[in-house]
Amino acid sequence: MDTTADTAGTDPRTFTSFAQFYPFYLTEHSNLTCRRLHFAGSSLSLVCLAMLIATGNFWWLLAGLLVGYGFAWIGHFGFEKNKPASFKRPLYSFMGDWVMYKDIWTGKVKI
Repeated sequence: MDTTADTAGTDPRTFTSFAQFYPFYLTEHSNLTCRRLHFAGSSLSLVCLAMLIATGNFWWLLAGLLVGYGFAWIGHFGFEKNKPASFKRPLYSFMGDWVMYKDIWTGKVKI
């Protein structure tokens, strides 16, 4: 994962496609602990989704959102020292979370 691009001051709203946004997204996740927290939060969110489907209890949806975003935001504010891109590009950021999750599983992004 190349995180050498200068993204200081880059406004995520300037990207016109997800293909443009994703390299920026990866630079915003250069800290290993931040990526690990994203991975843990996404994994727990999937567990919550499975529990929602299994039980029909919609509290699992809230739990999934809390663990997913909670872990990610701890990673950004506590370790990466930046603001999550989800504040300015929520859809692209959500998509980036899951593409990065897949890329972690396939070994393209290291944790």
